[in-house]
Amino acid sequence: MYNPALSHCPLFSGIDDKTLKDFISGTVSEVRTFQKGEHVVRQGDPITFLYLLTEGIVRTEMITAEGNLVEIEFIEAVRPLAPAFIFSDLHRFPVDAIAMDKTVVYMIPKSVFLKEMMLNETLLRNFLRLNSNMTVFLSGKVKMLSIKSLRAKLSLYILENTSADQDSFILKRTQTQLAEYFGVQRPSLARTIGEMINDGVISLYKKELKVLNRRKLEHY
Repeated sequence: MYNPALSHCPLFSGIDDKTLKDFISGTVSEVRTFQKGEHVVRQGDPITFLYLLTEGIVRTEMITAEGNLVEIEFIEAVRPLAPAFIFSDLHRFPVDAIAMDKTVVYMIPKSVFLKEMMLNETLLRNFLRLNSNMTVFLSGKVKMLSIKSLRAKLSLYILENTSADQDSFILKRTQTQLAEYFGVQRPSLARTIGEMINDGVISLYKKELKVLNRRKLEHY
């Protein structure tokens, strides 16, 4: 059951292999496999396990009160799913998680996981750090969604994925997925990207997006 890739999970940072192997063998009660397109969890499902994504990638999305589909993020192995919500009063999944390819999830009962954290300070610190980082990510997501201009949203997204020294990146999302990430229609996104290309602000070749005028992006 032990997967060497588990050592790369931020939840297990600083934990030696033997301790990690003992943790996995003593806590995982079930291993579930999902095929591409299958729901790993659904928005509103109760959280009774820590879902540890050990292989594959999932896409998380949610339906807003207005009925719009909004993509939250792509989660690549190895990471837990929705760790910040496991011990909340509501303890329900806030999003749908859909397998993007063959996906394997280790299931750890949350009562067992809690006991392990009480016995291992490193595990507890990692869990708290992971949740703090998730809070920062969600704050940025709220900031992006609060921006009304699509051009401004797209500019912020590009700036967050590049720097003055690294002016290009590979788009992991299709335009349809990117439109859902921004909570807009695909034609609107395509039109805005085309306008920014015509204005000489960015270039797009296949999936590589390059910043040509960073100052203008910051102005947007």
